[in-house]
Amino acid sequence: MPDELVVSVEGHVATLRLDRPGALNALGVQLLAELEQAWKRLDADDDVRVIIVTGTGRAFCTGVDVKELAGAGDAMKEYAQRVRENRMGITSLHCGVWKPVICAVNGLCAGGGLHFVADSDIVLAAESAAFSDPHVSVGQVAAWEPIGLLRRGWPLDVVSQLLYGGRSYRLPAAEAYRRGLLAEVVPGDRLQARAHELAQAIAENSPSAMIESKRALWTSMETGLTAALDAGAIAVADFWYHPDNREGPRAFAEKRAPRWQPPSRPKPRGGR
Repeated sequence: MPDELVVSVEGHVATLRLDRPGALNALGVQLLAELEQAWKRLDADDDVRVIIVTGTGRAFCTGVDVKELAGAGDAMKEYAQRVRENRMGITSLHCGVWKPVICAVNGLCAGGGLHFVADSDIVLAAESAAFSDPHVSVGQVAAWEPIGLLRRGWPLDVVSQLLYGGRSYRLPAAEAYRRGLLAEVVPGDRLQARAHELAQAIAENSPSAMIESKRALWTSMETGLTAALDAGAIAVADFWYHPDNREGPRAFAEKRAPRWQPPSRPKPRGGR
């Protein structure tokens, strides 16, 4: 059976490309399994510093393929149990991956596809992209995706319009960008190139420093301000003893490219 997730690595940048264009990249049994395996594999690869997630065809991702799962017997039972226990493996955050992630939305992003938007560090979109949440239109509860978007900083009225608008409402990429919800909107034929340009620039930084910075940033959303700043202070001070903390200034002074250490392996803290 052909892979439904194309994984490629170029230098220090990896790309995960959802590859079920005939199903609008809906998350079926096989693709869900391949995603979790890929996130864990790339997390363990010290050469990979930045990860891009995107899609093939006219859609980015249209959510979980409930019809396929419903007919898959034990797979549906396993999926239902994972949902109840909040242990999905769809995104980097679900899998405890603390490397920077860029989401390049190439087309329609609907339902469960919003997981990637909510859980990525930087979101780019093609001009033709749009966002929708059809859960309530097909009699399903939406929780993870709107909660994730809200915690990411999307305004309540925007999240609510997606949630209650259901299938009848789509938020165009241009409008999302105008409201400050996306990092960039680019022509569709430039999306992948722009994502890689950005990823390659990010990959020049200390991988360990980026991992610890991301942990401090994302975990701050789960605590109060004082607790987040206290934790951030510890992260900054602890990193003073890391070799990269000395290599960065030395390389700058010597006007050369830094020679970073392999990324640190922080203890998992769990995500959504």
